[in-house]
Amino acid sequence: MAADFAWIRPEPQGIYLPPADAWIDPSRPVDTALVTHGHADHARGGHGRTVATPETLAIMALRYGVQPEGSESVAYHESVTLKGGVRATYVPAGHVLGSAQILLEHAGERVVVTGDYKRRPDPTCPLFEPVPCDIFITEATFGLPVFRHPPIEDEIAKLLSALALHPERCVLVGAYALGKAQRLIAELRRAGHDQPIYLHGAMERMCRLYEEWGIDLGELRAVAGVPKGAIAGHIVVCPPSALNDRWSRRLPDPITAMASGWMRVRQRAVQRNVELPLIISDHADWDELTATIAEVNPTETWITHGREEALLRWCELHQRRARALALVGYEDEDD
Repeated sequence: MAADFAWIRPEPQGIYLPPADAWIDPSRPVDTALVTHGHADHARGGHGRTVATPETLAIMALRYGVQPEGSESVAYHESVTLKGGVRATYVPAGHVLGSAQILLEHAGERVVVTGDYKRRPDPTCPLFEPVPCDIFITEATFGLPVFRHPPIEDEIAKLLSALALHPERCVLVGAYALGKAQRLIAELRRAGHDQPIYLHGAMERMCRLYEEWGIDLGELRAVAGVPKGAIAGHIVVCPPSALNDRWSRRLPDPITAMASGWMRVRQRAVQRNVELPLIISDHADWDELTATIAEVNPTETWITHGREEALLRWCELHQRRARALALVGYEDEDD
């Protein structure tokens, strides 16, 4: 790290800003936390002060019981000035509802912390906006050349085709409860699927929160109490953990599907007994990661988590300075 950037320091539990005594996405409670988005490996309760977009704060209140006291809301393209004169501006990351990159400015230097991000359009959140900077801090969840996500329209077409071919069955889709499930539903609506979509109980509150923020998900129904025959010919969305448990036995001969970037890896689909793998990711793929670095064109790239080695090698081959950060607590979520 260049000596000039002494005001930002990667630590195992997060990225620390010494002049501000503040942390980005810390893995433990701190006095001041700047949070990029609501997934559990980035957002946690117990901070003295939490600075995030209003949507992320609503998600954190729902999931982790974070109270309004001690929370500071920052809308997209708005800034907050922290102790020590560090300025933080929140910019869309395109990952899930409320997700943001954080542009940090201090002493004439600019650092962008992306959190998690994707470059594809998503009807449930604003599109990622590239921000020029000196240091670009990126994830690398799908940082291998094998990960090239297909168009989501193709994956949605596969899902609707399976449903049409088997009207006596239902399609049970495992999808991450925050972001993936709502995007899947919104894309089904965009493709013209206007039938009721059934939800596992664990999905309901987050879907309702999305609706409160203006995201139209169409008619959603809870599975609980509905006769098996009434669900035939419909799509059911559940957490990945519920795909093969006892709960699914109440459904009419379900076609098991999973919406995840990891479905590119056949062995992952086999391990989960997935009949219909849907390669739908809320992260940038290999081409998007490398194109984003080239577009932002930083002096140095820091890689927080994921497949760091391949992205480091790509940077080296393209004469770009880069380093991997030894952060803890970031997981390969069910994406």
